[in-house]
Amino acid sequence: MDEQLIKSGDLPLRRRSLLPGTGFFYPDSLDEDRAEERAKEAIEGSEAVVVTDSDADGLGCIALIRELYDAALDVDPFLEEIEGRLSDDEDEAADAEEADAETDDEDAESESESSVALLASGPHSLTESLEYVAEYAAEGVDVFVCDIAPDEYSAIAEPLETIRALSDRVSWYDHHQWPEEVAEAVGEAGVDLVVGDSDEECSTDVALRSLDYEFDERFTELAEVTRDHDLWLNDDPRSKDLADYAYWTSAEEYAAVVGAYGADLPGVVDDYIAHRRVEKEQLIELAVERAAYKSIGPWTVGVTYGRCSQNEVADGLQAAGADAAVIVKPSGSASIRGGEGFESAHLVARQVEGGGHPKAAGCKPDIYDDMMDYAYHWTTEGETAKRVILAAFRRVAEDVAADEDAEQETAETE
Repeated sequence: MDEQLIKSGDLPLRRRSLLPGTGFFYPDSLDEDRAEERAKEAIEGSEAVVVTDSDADGLGCIALIRELYDAALDVDPFLEEIEGRLSDDEDEAADAEEADAETDDEDAESESESSVALLASGPHSLTESLEYVAEYAAEGVDVFVCDIAPDEYSAIAEPLETIRALSDRVSWYDHHQWPEEVAEAVGEAGVDLVVGDSDEECSTDVALRSLDYEFDERFTELAEVTRDHDLWLNDDPRSKDLADYAYWTSAEEYAAVVGAYGADLPGVVDDYIAHRRVEKEQLIELAVERAAYKSIGPWTVGVTYGRCSQNEVADGLQAAGADAAVIVKPSGSASIRGGEGFESAHLVARQVEGGGHPKAAGCKPDIYDDMMDYAYHWTTEGETAKRVILAAFRRVAEDVAADEDAEQETAETE
């Protein structure tokens, strides 16, 4: 196939916003082979391994842990690379979601000499990441899992128990909503599990208070600013910068920069963020323009489609009157956002192969059997995914109504 057909950088912005990035079209087998080789190189010989989500909160945890082990990477080569990207005026935004960060991580990790290995992961790749650790980590290695909550224990049981057998320390720091039975099983496996209140703490907060180390003030401030974004407080403008920077760059670069500078990013990073933000704002506007609003139970649900920043789009939909927002992505996944009027995002997501927080969750409906399904997805702006997710909203609304009726009946009989 002509490679230019899967590169969207030259397309008009509106058309580009309807399609996934270049990385989406790479076969999983190639990604898996590459991912395993990178993981092996990072894990072998390490004194500690961190499996963490690749957003600002998860990467804040790796910055803390590397500080604990005195294993932070030299930040200067990363800053020089950023300057080079700016001077070349590269249009990296076009395929940032799936391609750019993946390529950057491969290059950065191959040059990494940190004794604390970083495995950027997520809910859907957690089992695979733990299998890599179980396969390649040396006996006595310390292992940390950060900012990820598994939906069920059975999927991670085998690699986690293998890791616990070879490791002197396995710690898990998170702040998501955990099913009680999963938390119990992880604890019974011998893991030091610390789950913070998702309304009060981010995972970086949890790691900061759980690690036995006297951290410099910049790390305390980093946790505070990370929390500001991760809990959608939005009181500190720096938190938006951290979130965007983590999304646009490699995990290794982000961890090195915030480890050295904390929440006060250096000027060259500020310039880079400003450069990337121009197109980001245009994509947000397109997604908000596409939105439709549905009345479901007691809620107004705003639903839209596009390659965009889901948090800002959700803000736009809620400003237009939505209690909840659904942002369906060209890759097939979706983000569900709530607020004061809707705190059941995780319940909706769990019905469509996802999970998360009461006010923020993610999912990827199991509706894509072949490329024809994806072709329909792109040309209809996510019609099937929207329909499946809205149906989940209706089921949750019915459950909420049934619970309210039951509570009323109980109150009347007392």
